[in-house]
Amino acid sequence: MKQRVITGVIFGALLLGMIILGDWPFIILMALVATIGMIELLLMKKITLVSLPGLLAITGTWVLVMPDAWIASLTSSVFTKIDLLFFGLLILLAMTVLTKNKYSFDESSFIMMASLYVGLGFYYFTATRYLGDTDLSGMVHLFFIIFLIWASDSGAYFVGRSLGKKKLWPHISPNKTVEGAIGGVVMALVVGVVFQLIYPVYESMIIVIVVSVLTSVFGQIGDLVESAFKRHYGVKDSGSILPGHGGILDRFDSLIFVLPLLHLLNLV
Repeated sequence: MKQRVITGVIFGALLLGMIILGDWPFIILMALVATIGMIELLLMKKITLVSLPGLLAITGTWVLVMPDAWIASLTSSVFTKIDLLFFGLLILLAMTVLTKNKYSFDESSFIMMASLYVGLGFYYFTATRYLGDTDLSGMVHLFFIIFLIWASDSGAYFVGRSLGKKKLWPHISPNKTVEGAIGGVVMALVVGVVFQLIYPVYESMIIVIVVSVLTSVFGQIGDLVESAFKRHYGVKDSGSILPGHGGILDRFDSLIFVLPLLHLLNLV
């Protein structure tokens, strides 16, 4: 527990500091973190990093996580992200023929899905950071969502340990409980309301409540999605880069699931 707390404090401080700093250092950090997350998925699948599928997966993640303006600048506005991603898809599909199905359609699908999952998830970190008309607006929104996720995780953990009895989804994550899940939602609500009272993020408290509940619920679903990956591939953690926490995907699974959803619903 001590190691987990120390790692969490150090990494949390680094993340918040880079969000405040913003600009290209923050974008580079997101690209680096996304790359590590993609590598974790490739290793779960036992795909060699220095191989065409592995390199395409990492390249696809970079393409997706980069701001649109950077892609336009690098390609002189000739290609969009969709163009580049589709080109990668054509290469993957061609490989199924050239290798006489030694490299299968299922493996091609894994590369595309993993790139979308990780690349878009971390892209929306940057998109949220630069949301709105002012630099402060996006930063506050991102802090708000991060604090909600942290509150939800803490509430679920402590309530689950002290009061948890009914298993939430034992086949995927045996330690999670219904009581813990409810505790996570309640804690996110408390933090969301307090945050809004101190520094208003939304015009209405009703929207704050809706966003807080959605963030907690879908954050926990994102956590279960990552647990399903690990159970399917027979690993305990996605990686070991964060002592006491596991890998990058173990720490960011909720956020990279929630941020795209909130953008899709136009709630950030």
